[in-house]
Amino acid sequence: MHLTYHFLRFLAPALSDSFVGNTIVACFSQSKDELGFETEGPEGALFIRAHLLPPQVYLSFPSQFHRAKRNSVSLFEILIGDQIRSCRVFANERALKFELSSGKVLVFKLHGNRSNCLLYLPEAPEPEVWFRNIISEDKILDWRTLDRQLDLSLEQFIQLEGNLSQFLPTLGPVPRAWLKQKGYLELNLNAKWELIQELLDLLDSPLYALVEKEGELLLSLLPEAEAKATYADPIQASNELFYQALVIGSFEKEKNSLLKSYQDQLKRTEAYLKKSGEKLQELKNSSSPSQLADVLMANLHTFGQTNCEVELDNFYTGEKVKISLKPNQKPQDLAASLYRKSKNRQLEIDQLEKTLAAKKAQAQSLQSLLDRLQEAQDFRALKEFKKEHKEDLPASKKEVSSPFKVFEVEGYTIWVGKSAKDNDEMLRNFVHKDDLWLHARQVPGSHVIIRRKGMPTVPEKVVERAASLAAFYSKLKTDSLSPVIVTDVKFVRKVKGSLPGSVVVDREKVILVAPKGPDQDTLYSNS
Repeated sequence: MHLTYHFLRFLAPALSDSFVGNTIVACFSQSKDELGFETEGPEGALFIRAHLLPPQVYLSFPSQFHRAKRNSVSLFEILIGDQIRSCRVFANERALKFELSSGKVLVFKLHGNRSNCLLYLPEAPEPEVWFRNIISEDKILDWRTLDRQLDLSLEQFIQLEGNLSQFLPTLGPVPRAWLKQKGYLELNLNAKWELIQELLDLLDSPLYALVEKEGELLLSLLPEAEAKATYADPIQASNELFYQALVIGSFEKEKNSLLKSYQDQLKRTEAYLKKSGEKLQELKNSSSPSQLADVLMANLHTFGQTNCEVELDNFYTGEKVKISLKPNQKPQDLAASLYRKSKNRQLEIDQLEKTLAAKKAQAQSLQSLLDRLQEAQDFRALKEFKKEHKEDLPASKKEVSSPFKVFEVEGYTIWVGKSAKDNDEMLRNFVHKDDLWLHARQVPGSHVIIRRKGMPTVPEKVVERAASLAAFYSKLKTDSLSPVIVTDVKFVRKVKGSLPGSVVVDREKVILVAPKGPDQDTLYSNS
C-alpha cells in the first residue's frame, strides 16, 4: 500500500514537517533506477531516495547516505539552492508534490511501472526535466490535472452498483484482497456499502504494518495478525520497507541465486558420481573379455573348417560357454578382438577412477563453497566471496546475456558459443587456460569449450562428442565427416583488430568426427 493514496496522504504531512525549510544542495543518480536528493536544514542533512524501476518502486528518506565517488551523475541541477516550501499528496492520486520557494514544482508520480520524477518551472504546464525518458506521455503531463475528486456518497455507490474500480479506484491490491476475503462479491448492495465503510475506517488509522504476502514485502494499513513489524511514523515505515524489500531483498535474491546455482551443480556432480560409481563396479565385477579369449585360444583345435559354433568349458568359472564365429572369421581373430576389448576396459576403468576422484574433489569444493556462501550476511560479505571465488562462480542464468549454450557429457560441462561476438566474449571472460577449445577446421563456426579445471585428461568419448557439436554448429554441419581442431585454451589467442570470432591457434590436433547436434546424452541445459 506504500504507493496508494491512502498511505501517501499520511506520508505527505510527515514529509512536510521534515523537509519544509530545507535547501536542496545536490541531486544525483548512481544507477538508471534510482534518483537521490540531498537537502540541508536546521536539523542537518536529509535525503530523498526514489527507486523508480518497476516492480521495485520505493521511497526512502534517510538522514545519512554516502554518494559514490564513481558512476554517479548530477541531475536536476536547476534545483540546486532552491528551498522546499511544502509537500502534499494530490487528491485521490498516487503522486506527491514538492513546491519550492522559486515557484518550481517537483512531482513524484508513483504509478507502478509508469513511475517517474518530474520537474516543472514556475507556471509551466509541462515538465522541464524528467527522470525516466522512456515514459513519453510524461513529457506533456500537466501536474494541475493530477488532483481528482471522487464522489463517495451512497447514491453514487448505488448508481455504480458497488463497482469498486469505478467507485474507489484508489484502493490497491491489499484492501481489495481484504474485501474479497470478507466475501464482498457475494454480498448484497447494502452489505457491500457497510463493508466499504468499515474498510475506510480502518484505512483512516495511521498505523502501518510491514507484512509478507506471497513472497512480497508490503505495507498495510489494515490489521495484520502476522505483521513483521508495525510503525506509527509513515516515514519510518517507508524507510524500513525500502531497506527490507530493496536492500535486504536484493541481497537475499542474489545470494539465493548463487546458492541455487551451486546446489544444482552439486546435485549434478553427485548424480554423476552415483551413476559412474555403479558403472565402475559393474566393470570391475563382470568377467574380463580376456578370460573368454584365453578359453578360445586353449581350444583352437575344436574349430574345423565349417565349424563356426562350439561349446567349450570355461576353466575360469567352471561353466559351459558357447562361442560363435562370424562367416569367414578365424578364432584367432576373435580372440585378438577380445584381448583388445579387455585392454580398453582396463583403460576405461582407469579413466573412470581418475574422473571419479576428481569429481569427488569437485563435490567437496562445491560443498565448501556452499558453506562459505551461507555465512555471508550482507552485500559486503557477498562481494568479498564473489571476488575471492571469481573463477568458481557459476555462469549467469540470464539467457539474454549468456554468450554460450551449455551441455553436459559424462559429467563434463561443454559450452558452445552462440555467435561470432559471443565466441570472443566467451574466450575473453569465461574460459580457463586449462580448458579444451574445439572448432571446425578452416570454416566459420561456434567455439566449443570443454571445462576441465581440476579434472584429469578428458576422456576420448567426451572430446569426440564435443567435436561433433563443434562440427554441427559450423558450415560443415551437412558433411558426413568433418575435421575439428582440438587444443588447450592457452594456445588460442585473439589478434587485435581481427574480425569477431577470429583467433590464432598456436598448437593444434585435428580429429575427424560426424556432425551431431544436441540430444538426450548431452543433457541440454539452455538455448
